[in-house]
Amino acid sequence: MSSPLKSILHVNASARTAGSVTRDLGQTFVTRLLAKSPDAKVLTRDVSQGVPFLSEEWIGATFTDPAARSAEQKMVLALSDTLVGELKEADTIVIGTPVYNFSIPATLKAWVDMIARARETFQYTENGPVGLLQGKKAYVIIASGGTKIGSEIDFAGNYLKHILGFIGISDVTMIAADQLMIEPENRDAALAQTIELAA
Repeated sequence: MSSPLKSILHVNASARTAGSVTRDLGQTFVTRLLAKSPDAKVLTRDVSQGVPFLSEEWIGATFTDPAARSAEQKMVLALSDTLVGELKEADTIVIGTPVYNFSIPATLKAWVDMIARARETFQYTENGPVGLLQGKKAYVIIASGGTKIGSEIDFAGNYLKHILGFIGISDVTMIAADQLMIEPENRDAALAQTIELAA
C-alpha cells in the first residue's frame, strides 16, 4: 500500500457467520490494511440478511428526474442512495463472497442492482457506458467448494470483476480460496495473498 487509505467499505455476503472462509479472510485483510492506515474509516455492510429486490416503484423512481421525485419515490430510493453513497465515499472496497451454485449469492446480486444506477455510478455516452466511480481499488475475496475462479464456469468472480469495471472500478484484485472441497490448502494460499497485499 503506497499511501494511507482514507475509507474502506467492507461488504460481506456469506450466509454463514461462524466458520465462513470469506468473512475470516476479509476481516484479516481489513485488519491488516488498518495496521498500515490506522486513521482510515471502515464501514462494514453485511448483505447476507437480505437486500430488497428491484420493484416497479424503484425503477420508476430512479428514472424520474431527481428534482421531480415525490416524497414516496425518495423513500423508495433511500436505501439505494445510502449504498451508493457508501461506495462513493470509499477509496477501497473489500467484497467477501462465497460461490453459490456457480454464481454470487442472491443478496449480493440485489446489492449490485441497488448500486448500479444510471447517472449515479455510470452513464451512457455516444461511445457507450462509462463508469463514474473511478480512482478506487477493489479486492474480491471469494471462496468456492468446486468452482475454479476465473474459469468458464465461474459466473461469480468474472461477473463481479465485470460489474465493478462497469461502474468505473477497474482496479480489481481477486483473492481466491477456490475449490476447497478438492484442494483445502487453497485457503492458506489465499490467506498468504491477503497478508502480502496488505504489507
